[in-house]
Amino acid sequence: MEAAADDVGFAFQPLYSLNTGGVVGVEALARPATGRIHDLLRAAQRRGRLVHVDAGLAAQAVLSEATHETLLPLHLNLTALSAAAPQLVLDPLLESLGRTGRRPREIVLEIGAPFHGVSPKALLAGLERFAELGFRLAFDGLGSGDLPLNLLAEAGVGLVKLDRTTLRRLPGETAAVALVESLVHFTSRTGIRLVATGIEAEEQLSAVRRLGVRIVQGNLFAPARANAMPAGLVTAPPEPVAPVPLTRAAAPRVDDFRHPATTLPDDATCDEVRRVLLDHDAPSGIVGIDRAGRPRWSIDRARFLLDLTGPYGHALHANKAAARLADPPRTIRTGAGALELLDLVADADLTRTGDDIIVVGADGECLGVVFVTEIVRAMAEAKIEEAAALNPLTRLPGSDTVAREVDRRIAAGTPLVVAWLDVDSFKRINDTVGFAAGDDLIRALGRTLTDLAAKLRSVTVSHVGGDDFLIACGIDEIPAVADTLLGTPWTAEHLSVTVSLATVVCAGTAAKSYREVSRLLAPLKKRAKDVPGSSWVNSWPGTDRFEILRGQGHDSLRVPNQVR
Repeated sequence: MEAAADDVGFAFQPLYSLNTGGVVGVEALARPATGRIHDLLRAAQRRGRLVHVDAGLAAQAVLSEATHETLLPLHLNLTALSAAAPQLVLDPLLESLGRTGRRPREIVLEIGAPFHGVSPKALLAGLERFAELGFRLAFDGLGSGDLPLNLLAEAGVGLVKLDRTTLRRLPGETAAVALVESLVHFTSRTGIRLVATGIEAEEQLSAVRRLGVRIVQGNLFAPARANAMPAGLVTAPPEPVAPVPLTRAAAPRVDDFRHPATTLPDDATCDEVRRVLLDHDAPSGIVGIDRAGRPRWSIDRARFLLDLTGPYGHALHANKAAARLADPPRTIRTGAGALELLDLVADADLTRTGDDIIVVGADGECLGVVFVTEIVRAMAEAKIEEAAALNPLTRLPGSDTVAREVDRRIAAGTPLVVAWLDVDSFKRINDTVGFAAGDDLIRALGRTLTDLAAKLRSVTVSHVGGDDFLIACGIDEIPAVADTLLGTPWTAEHLSVTVSLATVVCAGTAAKSYREVSRLLAPLKKRAKDVPGSSWVNSWPGTDRFEILRGQGHDSLRVPNQVR
C-alpha cells in the first residue's frame, strides 16, 4: 500500500431501507489525516499509482470494518480504472477478506468516476470478473460524474447511487424532480436498486420517498465520523466462527442476516415502548432485556399498537409493565444455519410466524435480530441459483464453484491441489455404444465425485460439461482422490474406459489465481492423455516440469518431463 495511504482512517455510514426502516448496508468512507481523499487519489493518478492505492484502501477498509463486526453488507469504493484492472484489486482484497472471514457476497463494490479514458470493454470485463467471484456491484456518483448512460444499461449492476448534487435541488426544482422520476422508472424496470445519497433535510427525505426511492443515506440519519461506527450499528461480537468456504454446500447462517436489535429494559412500561415505536419508523419489534442483556420478552410492532390503540387500550396499559402485552422471546443461537431458523418458524404459533427472531450468544445475551422474510427470500434465491447452476446429468455445479474456492484458498494462503478429470476417447464411446451409455458413464463419475466430496472435508467438485470435471482439494487428500478415480474399473456397456487426471499443486505464492492455474492445467491434460491407461500427471506453478504419477508402465513412479 502506498505510504500516503497509511494515515487514512475510515468512517462508516449506513444505508437505510425506507420500506422496513432497517439498515441494509454500511459504506466505508476513506478519511485521510490531512486533506481530502479526492486529493490523495488525484496525486496517485498523476504518479500512475491510482489502482494500487485504490486497491490498498479497499483492503484496508475491510480490515478496519472487521473491528466493529456489524455483520452488514460492506460497501467499498473503487474508481473505474481499478474496476478495469480486477486482478490488481483482487489480490489485496481477497487477502483481507480471508483474514477477516468475510465473503465476496457480503461486499458491494461501488464503481465511481473518473470513467473518462477507461476502456468500456475492459471495464465490463472487470465487472464480470468481480461478479464471477460473488461480489455485488454498484455505480456511484450518478448525476455528478462522467458515467456513460450506455454503460449503465450494459453493466448489469445491482445498485445505483444518485449523487447529492442532484438531490440538493429537491423538492423545489421541477427538472430535478423529473430526473429522479426517470431514474426510478429505469431502475424499477431493470430490477436495479436506486439509492439517494447525501440526504440532509426532512424535505429531501419526503421528496425522495414520494418519488419512489426506497434506499437512502446521509447525515440526516447518521453523520459519518472518522474511525467510528454510527451509534446503534455496533453489535456484540458473536462467538468465533471459522470462515465458511464458498461452496454450494455452505448454507447461509442466521448471522448473515443479523440486524441490530431495538431494546428496552425488561421493566419498561407500555408507554415507553409506544414512544419508541412512534418516534422511530425502524423497529418492527422491541426486545426487553435484563441487566445481563438476556432477552426476557419481545413485542411485535403491529400487535402491540393494535392493543394499545383499541378501546380504552391506552388507559388500561400505558403505565403498566410492557411485559403484559409482550410475548415470550423466540431465540436462536449465533452461528445457527438458516434452515434451523425456518424449522423454528414452522413450529411457531401461526400468529407469530412473522415475528423477529432474536439471535443470542453463548451466555444467552441478545446479539441482534433477524427478519423471517429476509431469510425466506434469501433461501429461495439461493435454491433457485443453485438449481440453475447444476448440471442436469450429474447434479454437480459448474466451474465457477471450483473457481471461487481456488481463489479463496489462494488468497488465504492455504495450499491446495487443482485437478482436471477427463474421459479418454469419449467420442468413441458415444459413437460405439450410444449416447445413453455415455450419459450413464458421466452419471457414474458424478456420483463418485459427489461421494468423495462428502467423505473428504476439503474436496470441492464441478462438472464443467461433457466428460470434463474439476476438483479442488487439500494436498493430503489428492492421493485418495486419485486412487478412487483411477482405480475404479470404468465401463460403458461392454467397453472398458480409462480416464486422465491432470493436477497442479498450489503452495506458497507461485499461484496467483484460478485463471492462471486453469492455463497450466490445459497442456497437462494433453500430456496425461498421451500416457496409456488411466493416468495421472502432476505439475506446479512457476515451472515447465511435470511428473507422471500413474499410467501403464508408470504406476507409483515419478518420471520428470518438460511441458512443451
